[in-house]
Amino acid sequence: METIEINTESINLDQFLKWAGIVDTGGQVKILIDESLILVNNQLATERRKKLHAGDTVEIKGTGIWKVTGP
Repeated sequence: METIEINTESINLDQFLKWAGIVDTGGQVKILIDESLILVNNQLATERRKKLHAGDTVEIKGTGIWKVTGP
């Protein structure tokens, strides 16, 4: 599991994945969500703008798991 630090109280899922360098565009996030490949805190993600906070985990099936850390 890799940790990714954010500098704000929260961050949207699509912004987080771009910030971490996992995807290049929000459109790629939409495709991953549509294919049921993203889990947030072990629950299937259904929206690109889901708010993430420090302590949350994001998993892309077959790719990796990232933990959000923050201020």
